[in-house]
Amino acid sequence: MSKERKASAARGRRRTDGRFRIIGGEWRSRRLPVPDAAEVRPTPDRVRETVFNWLTPVLQGARCLDLYAGSGALGLEALSRGAARVVFVDRAPRVCAQLRSNLELLGCTRAEVLCMDAMSSLEGRASPYDIVFLDPPYGKGLLEPLISRLAAQPWLAAGGRVYLEQEAGIPLPQLPEGWTLARSARAGKVSYHLAICGAAAKGDD
Repeated sequence: MSKERKASAARGRRRTDGRFRIIGGEWRSRRLPVPDAAEVRPTPDRVRETVFNWLTPVLQGARCLDLYAGSGALGLEALSRGAARVVFVDRAPRVCAQLRSNLELLGCTRAEVLCMDAMSSLEGRASPYDIVFLDPPYGKGLLEPLISRLAAQPWLAAGGRVYLEQEAGIPLPQLPEGWTLARSARAGKVSYHLAICGAAAKGDD
């Protein structure tokens, strides 16, 4: 394997040292423990940097939902960069306990951790969010039903953003009517996308 291919593959892999780094905002460079669970894989720094550049126009004061939260890297990055509130959802008790511990370490009171299945969390009364992060376990076909469930009720505010992450090389599920695919990129073995519900805000063209 060439040096270039090795570097690309390395960028697609997740951190394995038991910690991840917040890369911007109030808690920039803070390193936090990763929950001890097999499917927890913090979104790589390079990917998060790109995604939050995409989200910059709408992040300040945003209400966010982090489904399959895992390490909470996406939701915590959002909070660090000015989101008003983040609801983290994960069904693993150990994961939820670590999320609560990390929020306490940061002194953050603008978040809630729900220990429940992501799909089940979307069966209740819908509360509109400005940003939803969808980074489910790979290889289980979870993105499509999650997208459908989000679109079935008003979980997204007008112009709301949905971050979609999956393994590279797999077609993105068809988006619901009224959603627009605004951005797409790839880093190693990871493909990631940003969809907008309704009309794009000025500056997203």
